[in-house]
Amino acid sequence: MKKNFFTLVWCLVALHGFSQNNAYVTVQGNSNLTISKHIYGHFSEHLGRCIYDGFWVDPSLNVPKKDRIRLDVVEALKKINIPNLRWPGGCFADEYHWRDGIGPREQRPKMVNTNWGGVTEDNSFGTHEFLELCSLLNCEPYICGNVGSGTVEEMSKWVEYLNFDGESPMTAIRKQNGRNEPWRVTYWGVGNENWGCGGNMTAEFYADQYKRYASYARNYPNATLKKIAGGPSDGDYHWTEVLMKNIPARMMWGLSLHCYTIPGTWQKKGSATKFTEEEYIAALRSCLRIEQYIKGHTAIMDRYDPQKRVALVVDEWGIWTDVEPGTNPGFLYQQNSLRDALIAATTLNIFNNHCERVKMANLAQTVNVLQALVLTNKEKMLLTPTYHVFDMYKVHHDATWLPLQVNTPDYVLGDVKVPAVNVSASRDKNGVVHITLVNLDPKNKISVTANLSNINWQRVEGKQLTSANFTDINTFEKPNNIVPQAFSGARRQGTDLVVDLPAKSVVLLTLQ
Repeated sequence: MKKNFFTLVWCLVALHGFSQNNAYVTVQGNSNLTISKHIYGHFSEHLGRCIYDGFWVDPSLNVPKKDRIRLDVVEALKKINIPNLRWPGGCFADEYHWRDGIGPREQRPKMVNTNWGGVTEDNSFGTHEFLELCSLLNCEPYICGNVGSGTVEEMSKWVEYLNFDGESPMTAIRKQNGRNEPWRVTYWGVGNENWGCGGNMTAEFYADQYKRYASYARNYPNATLKKIAGGPSDGDYHWTEVLMKNIPARMMWGLSLHCYTIPGTWQKKGSATKFTEEEYIAALRSCLRIEQYIKGHTAIMDRYDPQKRVALVVDEWGIWTDVEPGTNPGFLYQQNSLRDALIAATTLNIFNNHCERVKMANLAQTVNVLQALVLTNKEKMLLTPTYHVFDMYKVHHDATWLPLQVNTPDYVLGDVKVPAVNVSASRDKNGVVHITLVNLDPKNKISVTANLSNINWQRVEGKQLTSANFTDINTFEKPNNIVPQAFSGARRQGTDLVVDLPAKSVVLLTLQ
């Protein structure tokens, strides 16, 4: 009878359309797919105040530190179970020469960061410091090697320095620098954006270079590399086609994809805090393109790799706006609003629902750059609305993905429309089901009816993230303007779940 009822609902929806304020979801009971925790990874480039003055601070700064690593930032990231951290870039990776960043700090050569602001760096934060940071965070390091201006030998010796547990010139230098045991780094990027800042290469040329560099990035005992090829941007399907055709699947664990949400144009992206509803919906439309691109690249990968051995690694994503007024344009420092939290939650729902191919992703970037989780100002630190989304969504880490079907009204403004509601669901190792829902409509509450007839549950608890305005932000003076609150707008109705989803909100439901 229940099945017949929902069949009737779908038919009525198809014939008569949606009520503006109603959405319908059917959640399946199980699958054999896992939402990898590595989808919830992060990215820290030598860019602006992400490393220097973010993670790595002046010794005189009056905050808890280990060496010069800022521990309040570390503790905040540990709370969300950060699974991996990508470093040193980004565009910076293809001008970074790792041997300049090891050994006594006072003897390390300085360098000019030509990609980001033209500032001079002293290389005091290098390989050992990054891996100590990852140890403190209890996360996996993801290192991106230099293909653009480096050599095969340079990359090969970096891997040996990191991972070989024996006698060799590189391990001797590592031990001289204070580290006896290898780190056994697993995730290894072979270049970054080699179609652009990483060398302006053609796909065909890069595919050959990848095979050459990857051949000498060796696996050592108990340190098998998961090599990630520098993949396309947005909808560059030719790049994916060439790499999948010319690089054997056995040679790459993953293929990267970069896709940013741009509210305006690349020349004038728009403000992070002062934007209209027209700019708001434009940003949402830009965000939602990522699902189209994932489907397009997945279709190509499926032709060459039907066994799905190669992961799609979305290792740069997030909203990119104009910098905050009065800050260095090359530092990419932007504030973070409720809009950005909605974009993060929507994107993570998309990744969850494509977990068969998407096995890893990295938000750009962790501290003080682009869609940051953390902003700092001397001793002060705040957690952005985006941080709170990652805190709410950590329930999906390594959980079993639950397939679902969503029928949603559109959020319409003028001649632009986007689906108002998006959802993902999972079951954790204890059998608890979690559903994350987003309502992108900034004005209208939406009633969501979810068919959970395949799920055994008795009660529901919830959290929500929302605010009065989509431009609202957390500030150093008021860091808790936008934080998760208890949510009581979900109830059981037979075997269905009915949710009164607030306007412009992210909701996490726990079913037990």
